[in-house]
Amino acid sequence: MPYSTKLGSRVYRFDDLRSLLAKATSERSGDVLAGISASSAEERAAAQMALADLPLKVFLEDFVLPYEKDEVTRVIVDGLDYGAFAEVSSLSVGGFREWLLSDATGPGDIARVSPGLMPEMVAAVSKIMRTQDLVTAARKARVTTAFRDTIGLPGRLSVRLQPNHPTDDPRGIVASTIDGLFYGAGDAVIGINPASDSIEAVSRLLSTLDEIISTYEIPTQSCVLSHVTTTIRAIEKGLPVDLVFQSIAGTQKANESFGINAALLREAMDAGLSLRRGTAGNNVMYFETGQGSALSAGASFGIDQQTIEARCYGLARAYKPLLVNSVVGFIGPEYLYDGKQIMRAAFEDHFCGKILGLPMGVDICYTNHAWADQDDMDLLLIALAAAGVTYVMGVPGSDDIMLNYQSTSFHDALNVRKLFGLRPAPEFEDWMKRNGIVDEGLSPLPIARTNRLLTGAQGR
Repeated sequence: MPYSTKLGSRVYRFDDLRSLLAKATSERSGDVLAGISASSAEERAAAQMALADLPLKVFLEDFVLPYEKDEVTRVIVDGLDYGAFAEVSSLSVGGFREWLLSDATGPGDIARVSPGLMPEMVAAVSKIMRTQDLVTAARKARVTTAFRDTIGLPGRLSVRLQPNHPTDDPRGIVASTIDGLFYGAGDAVIGINPASDSIEAVSRLLSTLDEIISTYEIPTQSCVLSHVTTTIRAIEKGLPVDLVFQSIAGTQKANESFGINAALLREAMDAGLSLRRGTAGNNVMYFETGQGSALSAGASFGIDQQTIEARCYGLARAYKPLLVNSVVGFIGPEYLYDGKQIMRAAFEDHFCGKILGLPMGVDICYTNHAWADQDDMDLLLIALAAAGVTYVMGVPGSDDIMLNYQSTSFHDALNVRKLFGLRPAPEFEDWMKRNGIVDEGLSPLPIARTNRLLTGAQGR
């Protein structure tokens, strides 16, 4: 159905909900590339005004992708808790913004309403928010998950230790892992992007990580970020799989380009649960997303990339993941051109994920051909820490030598923990103290004072 609003003497008309959402979105290169971005700042403002007045109930009737034609829409709609939605059902998008930002609305209120929210509702409200609104509202949302340690508790910031190696060399992976552990990284997951997705390569990496975790009795989880079908094969072979990983997208067609569907994800989740390797909880799934993937697959259907990204989160929550993160600047400047666009997208993604009930992290990153630098990432890391981000990446030297992109380092994560008085997951923190890695203030101790962790690493 069409939508319209008057701005000054001019009436702006938008053909359908997809067009309205796209025109209301902050400018980003992917939407310009797709030909759906607002043609001027005035048109964008008009779309935001029309969107602010739109009742939330409209999103339950006017789907951006039809229920009968798109599996992601079906997963989202079938999983909605309409009783939870009732609390905010009388609000417009603008009214929902005011509700989220109200001092009277706390973490419990957001958690209660979250299961009844369509991703498009949350995407819509993010489009009429300033950055400080996105930070303030996201900070209120608290999502806790667990496997061998507990992620997302107040006052905590977890870190994925990312010891990637261009040839999957176990010696390089072990060296990077030990380095990261000394800086307090790894409580979210020790996760490797394999250079090869073969079952043989994945088997070696799984065994290497399992040996590190079991030998040093580290209360964390490992993950080899292979395709979900490879992970299922690994589980069938009896290999030590902790978390099941998959990149996901916000439309059925885009997920088909990844070689996945909802049934396959459910099969993988059930396979992971069958191993019963968690000790603190049973959240076994790990999802990664990123704005632009549907457009690059020719599967965006005229929907702006930020709305499609929010739909990823609607799909993800059906599988109760331990971790979800937006790899925000990884795809490249064709979709997020510069530091300003990357930062805005990161705030939106983090906000949408948290409000939809996900343990949301952000890979604060950029590719070397984007108009961005590490100063942009420093600002983004600090602001996301203020926003209560669940976890960030820990990459040796902030330079991933296998994936060839720039992220955040072990030092960066340690510094932001100190700046905000944040701590690792409690089980992991206790382990670091017992092993003489950090003092009571979580400052790393001199390497010469550490015990069997260093001795064991030197013996490899």
